[in-house]
Amino acid sequence: MSCLTRNVRNFARGASYLRSLTTKPAFVTSLKLNRQHLAPANNLSVVTATQRLITPHERSYSSKPPLSLKLISDRVLLVLKLYDKVNPDKLSLDSHFINDLGLDSLDHVEVIMAIEDEFGFEIPDVDAEKLLKPSDIVRYVADKEDVYE
Repeated sequence: MSCLTRNVRNFARGASYLRSLTTKPAFVTSLKLNRQHLAPANNLSVVTATQRLITPHERSYSSKPPLSLKLISDRVLLVLKLYDKVNPDKLSLDSHFINDLGLDSLDHVEVIMAIEDEFGFEIPDVDAEKLLKPSDIVRYVADKEDVYE
């Protein structure tokens, strides 16, 4: 038997082995692939590794850092200070976006989008229209994240 024929047979054997792996149940989490299952066709390299199959039911859990009203207000004020159309000298928790800071409706939408990015949840348009002060945003985020002090 020639070397080429042997390599083709080994490759076909390895391919049928890999096809059989896809029919295994989802609880199979790891398998060993060694030289006899995957022989290279051109003898350049051989794959010898442990391959991990990730099931769709696998999750990794993490928790958010604990929030307080002080931390929420600091983060809201920082987002507003970094917004280029807001004057940091005029900014406080009680300053009105339109009357005190001179923002228009498009700027208000951009501020709400920046707050959504900062805290990682979406604010519906109905609620966003009512958030006209940084203190309103702090109260809304605290209610959404169940922070009460």
